[in-house]
Amino acid sequence: MVTPSNVEDMVQHTLLTRDITDPQVLQAMRNVPRHLFVPETWQAYSYHDRPLPIGHQQTISQPYIVAIMAQLAHLDPTTSRVLEVGTGSGYGAAVLSCLAKEVHTLEIIPALAEAARSRLQAHGYHNVTVHCKDGSYGHPDGQPYDAIVVTASPPELPQALLQQLAPGGRMIVPVEGGKDQHLEVIEHHPDGWQKRTLFAVRFVPMTGAIRSKEATV
Repeated sequence: MVTPSNVEDMVQHTLLTRDITDPQVLQAMRNVPRHLFVPETWQAYSYHDRPLPIGHQQTISQPYIVAIMAQLAHLDPTTSRVLEVGTGSGYGAAVLSCLAKEVHTLEIIPALAEAARSRLQAHGYHNVTVHCKDGSYGHPDGQPYDAIVVTASPPELPQALLQQLAPGGRMIVPVEGGKDQHLEVIEHHPDGWQKRTLFAVRFVPMTGAIRSKEATV
């Protein structure tokens, strides 16, 4: 049975004991009920710090990863416009919606896109728009974005997405490198791009045109 104490245990023992320090991110993680975005057969594990299957060979990311990516995005709830690539169940978009003015989220798998759209609307996340499309090209109609959060791992940095990042904006993306993936933060500065590589991660692969390199040049 899921109770409010499960949520607070997650915040206290999974997030606060690590490097999640932003009060707004911590409150967003408290406010978004993760169990609503988890298949019923896995709901007992909703507030464990682990990814869970959501069908179609996709997963919902572990709470810590959702929180650290949101924290790295440096969002302002009154002004920030965010692009998320990889909607999945919609959980990450729901968390981002608590921290930003507007969220566009892209999902390449139609069944997941439709389910996430219905779920987000039903639970009141009205500043999120779900688009069923290949995230390799981003969503030019909504650019520029103050932050781009990529929740699947591309084989290399998606240049098409970088071009949609506003000056001063940040992209958080898990990039493949050999057998490993590393979380990277790319910042758009007046004199170009600055990249920081953080730590090893494990995401599902990003699919679509990015695999043919059409969106990396």
